[in-house]
Amino acid sequence: MATNRTFTMIKPDAFSAGNAGNILAMIEKAGFRLVAAKITHLSPARAGEFYAVHKERPFYQDLCAYMSSGAIVAAILEKENAVEDFRKLIGATDPKKADAGTVRALYGTSIEANAVHGSDSDENAAIEGSFFFSNLEQF
Repeated sequence: MATNRTFTMIKPDAFSAGNAGNILAMIEKAGFRLVAAKITHLSPARAGEFYAVHKERPFYQDLCAYMSSGAIVAAILEKENAVEDFRKLIGATDPKKADAGTVRALYGTSIEANAVHGSDSDENAAIEGSFFFSNLEQF
């Protein structure tokens, strides 16, 4: 069942480069409503919990180290067709392959440091949002 919410994280590279405001402005300009947001810093253990689905992958340890290397912005976004529309807005995982004008084309520097995370399904959006926001029903 499609929902009208998705989850995103502005990753440490984009946050430390001072791009969080520009990225949030792009998101709002694209018609998304910011429902909840917070700046936080993931510990390596907490990053490991978030990315547990990748635990057996060779990049898992590097991913956890990277995601715990600095502050992030976690956010819940709302818009009709939120997940699909947000995936279009952020572009391909590899910024070099992302369409011009997408978040990753503008602010990503590599496949890992690609500026933002975006949920890939309605189910994952709910799971990922709940990881950072315990009372989603209040929003």
